[in-house]
Amino acid sequence: MLTPAESEALRVSLVVATESVVLSLPLAVGAAWLLVRARFTGRTLLDAVVHLPLVLPPVVVGYLLLVVFGIRGPLGAWLHDSFGIRLAFTTGGAALATAVMSFPLMVRAIRLSLEGVNPGLEEAARTLGAGALDRFVTITLPLMAPGILAGAVTAFAAGLGEFGAVITFASNIPGETRTLPLALYTAIQSPDGNLAAGRLATLSIGLGLAGLVGAEWLARRLRARLGH
Repeated sequence: MLTPAESEALRVSLVVATESVVLSLPLAVGAAWLLVRARFTGRTLLDAVVHLPLVLPPVVVGYLLLVVFGIRGPLGAWLHDSFGIRLAFTTGGAALATAVMSFPLMVRAIRLSLEGVNPGLEEAARTLGAGALDRFVTITLPLMAPGILAGAVTAFAAGLGEFGAVITFASNIPGETRTLPLALYTAIQSPDGNLAAGRLATLSIGLGLAGLVGAEWLARRLRARLGH
């Protein structure tokens, strides 16, 4: 049985992971399409930038977000002065940090799915008079759906476990930015926190496994449905 504080950490984790997927999914679809279908100067550089969070220490990502989106950062100051929006040390900031870290996973899944779409289908639709947007919405997007779904669920599961970028950019504020990994870290620091740490670790492992299995199951079901 989770304590109220642990239940609150679970709630924050679910909110942060959900917001991160909603925030990054349209951008991930666009990035995957550009990397697969478009040919332009700087494509290799874009590919490297998209996947950069995979090789950077999460603390570095959190620090860069703090520099850019902090209250005194160029974008952070503009958002605060123009719209009263503050991201650093907020739930929204935790979602942003999580979105940045899980973005490459989402792009990769969508990209693999898009690479399996036969361009001839789009070309046939073009010869029949379908515009670029019509072709994308009616042909490409539905065929990409398994990858989009798998990428979204995988990113959600990964978001539940993000630690370094979140604690650096959003801190460890109970009820605001203290997610399950941060609550586990806090429990470990307490002399009598072994039981709480065990519960939180078990919950995190269960959620991660459920997310990965769910992503694969949903993607297979959707591929089978589209195949029929």
